Amino acid sequence: MRRQFFVTNLRIIKFFDKKNMGSIPRTFVSSLLVILFFYSMPLMINFMNKEDFEFQNNSKAILAYTLENKGNTIENQDAILNEKELLVDIFSLNEIETDSVRLNASTIKQLFEDTNYTLDDVRKKKLVKPVALTLLPQEIKMIENTKKRKEFFIQIILPLVLQENNNIKIDRKRLFSIINKSNNTDLEKKWLEKKYKQYGISSKDLSVLKIRMDEIPVSLAIAQAAKETGWGTSRFAQEGNALFGQWTWSGEGLKPKDSENNEGHKVMKFNVLQASVRAYQRNLNTHSSYQDFRLARAKLRDLGKDLDSLILVHYLNEYAETGNQYVEVLKKIIEQNSLKDFDDAKLLPASIELESLI
Repeated sequence: MRRQFFVTNLRIIKFFDKKNMGSIPRTFVSSLLVILFFYSMPLMINFMNKEDFEFQNNSKAILAYTLENKGNTIENQDAILNEKELLVDIFSLNEIETDSVRLNASTIKQLFEDTNYTLDDVRKKKLVKPVALTLLPQEIKMIENTKKRKEFFIQIILPLVLQENNNIKIDRKRLFSIINKSNNTDLEKKWLEKKYKQYGISSKDLSVLKIRMDEIPVSLAIAQAAKETGWGTSRFAQEGNALFGQWTWSGEGLKPKDSENNEGHKVMKFNVLQASVRAYQRNLNTHSSYQDFRLARAKLRDLGKDLDSLILVHYLNEYAETGNQYVEVLKKIIEQNSLKDFDDAKLLPASIELESLI
C-alpha cells in the first residue's frame, strides 16, 4: 500500500514537470498527499485487521437465534441474541418436571372420560378441560383407527397450546397497561427488562415487544405438531417430547438416524411437552425467519381481525426445507381436520388470574 502511494505521488510530480509548473505547486501537492496518506493509514489498517463477518442461516434452530437486519423494518435490531436469556424460562420448566410419569393410553382415555373431555363438546361449547399431560403415551402409535388417533393427539396437545397462549395473553395485558401509563414503577421496569431479554429485543423498543409478544393460532400450532410428529408417533416425540421438530447444534437433543455421529444438527429434547410448546412459540416470536409472520399477525390485530391460521401459514415457508410444499401440507391438515374450530376455544380456569380471560 505504501509503495502504491509513492508511485502515485511520483507520477503526479512528473505530470507537473510536463506542464512546466514551478516547484511551489509541486511541493504543495506532494505535501498535501503525504498528510492525507498518514492521516488515513490508521483507519485503513484498522478496517483491514477486522475479522470477517460470518452469516449463518439456521432458520429452524431454536438454539441459533439471530436478530433481523433487513433495512429499516420495525423489527430491525443490531445484536446477536443470548440464547440462555431467550430460553431461561423454558430451561427452568424443563428442570422442574424431571420425574414425570408416562401414563398409558388407556389411563389417559379414562381420564378424559372421567372429566367429560371430548372434542365434540369443545366444538360446541368452546371450553377445554385443563388436563395437562407431561408425556405422550407410547401406545398412541398402536391406535390403528386414524381418526381416533388424530382426535386423541389433539385432545393431548390442545390444553398445552391454550395454556401457553393464556400465558402470553396475561403478559400482553400487562404490557398494554404499562404502555398506557405515563410513569412506570420499578417493578414494571424490571418486568420489561425480563421480557426484552426473553423476546430478544436489545433495542428495548416497546413497539417491537408488542409485535413479538403475541399468540400463535391454536389450529396452526396443532397442525405443525401433527406434521412434525406424525400425530404423536415419531421417535423424537416419544423419546424427547419434541412436538415441533426444532433443531439444535449445541443443546441436548436426539440425533436423526441418517446423520453422521458427530456432524449436523440434533432435534431439541424436552423433559415435558409444555416446554416444547413454549419453545415453539418463542421460536416463531423471535427468530428472524418469521419476521414476516409476526408483521402479518400485527396487521391482522390492527385491522381488528382474528388471527387466521390459513393466512398466517403462508409466512412459515422457511420452517421446513420443503418450503411452500410444507405450507400446503399444513393448510390441508387444518382444513381436513377442522382445526380452526379450536381457535376460539378457552381453557377452563385453573386460577382466578386466568378466569378473567374467559
